[in-house]
Amino acid sequence: MGFREAHDSGSGGPDTVATVRDSRARSSVLWLACAAQFMVVLDVSVVNVALPSIQRALGFTGSGLQWVVGGYALVFAGFLLLGGRLADLYGRRRVFLWGLVLFCAASLVGGLSTTPGILIGMRAVQGLGAAVLAPATLTLLTTTYAEGPARIRALAIWTAVSSAGGAAGNLIGGVLTESLSWRSILLVNVPIGAVAVVAAVRVLPADRPRGGGGGLDVPGAVLATLGVSTLVYGVSRADEHGWTGPETLAGLALGVLALAAFVLVEARFASAPLVPPCLVRLRPVWAGNTVMLLAGACFIPMWYFLSLYMQDALHYGALATGLGFLPHTLVGIAAARLAPAAMRRTGPRGLIIASALLSAAGFVWQSRFAEGSGYVDGLLGPAVVMSAGMGLLITPITTTVTSGIQPRDAGAASGLMNATRQIGGTIGLAALVTLVATATGAPASYRVVFTALAVVCTSVAALAFTLPPLPRTAANQ
Repeated sequence: MGFREAHDSGSGGPDTVATVRDSRARSSVLWLACAAQFMVVLDVSVVNVALPSIQRALGFTGSGLQWVVGGYALVFAGFLLLGGRLADLYGRRRVFLWGLVLFCAASLVGGLSTTPGILIGMRAVQGLGAAVLAPATLTLLTTTYAEGPARIRALAIWTAVSSAGGAAGNLIGGVLTESLSWRSILLVNVPIGAVAVVAAVRVLPADRPRGGGGGLDVPGAVLATLGVSTLVYGVSRADEHGWTGPETLAGLALGVLALAAFVLVEARFASAPLVPPCLVRLRPVWAGNTVMLLAGACFIPMWYFLSLYMQDALHYGALATGLGFLPHTLVGIAAARLAPAAMRRTGPRGLIIASALLSAAGFVWQSRFAEGSGYVDGLLGPAVVMSAGMGLLITPITTTVTSGIQPRDAGAASGLMNATRQIGGTIGLAALVTLVATATGAPASYRVVFTALAVVCTSVAALAFTLPPLPRTAANQ
């Protein structure tokens, strides 16, 4: 059922019928956006446990294998700002379909690839499709639901699905690889994507013609993509070459210069900026994205180090490691669904502070594991605490960042928030990998990592005081 039907109350039915139809139409948009977001987040981690099988099947070198993961992450981060703005300029339905078709086509070719070069190339194209698709999913929600309780509930469901996708990647990857083949982790996107395309054509409203607001800011798009991509590349090289290595320094320097030029172009020369300066000047946007940067630096590396911890310290295989993440997944989903109710009592800022401190407590607990610990005493307890904090945290941050945004800038705001989270995760992971190199022995390195993550979560709570309180009608209705 599309929006055109949803908004036609007709002459023969009462207003309550129109309201039900409108509610059903919004729910259809919500679940479509969540399904697409799940695929995007899932493909960040689903290949991790399949890497040994991929290496044997296609003859990857050790250094080349990392680009099966890195190619996706690098392009995904680099094009998020551009992907977000495309939805504002060319229509949310059209851009959503573009991203979905591109993502699924790359999954099909990648799943059938016979050489390392083809697979890496298709993973990069997948990242491009994801960079277009991910901001579009959030933009659909923020433009479908008005600010208030309904939007908060929708964002909570979107957050829960995102958490499930990130946590379930290792589990699904392990099951598919061991029961079928490594190719299935990519090919499974094709039927899911086909169903989503059909649903999008039926559910999403046709894009309205846009006025003369200017075309795509090409110089800004080039500079933003170049800046974010090279910055992420430089940071990702730090674990192999060190922070003073030539590749690291070159990537960081080029990234900083390109982003500085991007800011200048947006502020002085662009007629239709990729990120409108008036948007960044809003306190919820700049303060919320700063908090999201640190949250990404904490929670994205968490999955990486917990996976290594289960394999190194608990000696789990790929499938057992995936199953070990089930408590994180289930608790995170449950906490995300509880976030709207918690926000009614504490407000978004209060919930950010409380949930960040809860996550910090979980990381401190995780850092105190003893050698020879089992799953229950070494992982399950901390998993419940840190995942509860994580599940509660993202919804109030997203609610704050997207509050007060005009519909014409919703895509730009979504792309900026997604890019901030991804950049934070990349920088956090590289910094923690470098920090691990200074520790002696595996137990000490994990204690250092989880203690550092607790410090980052505490910093999130401290920075939350810079956020403005939302109006009572938006946060407490």
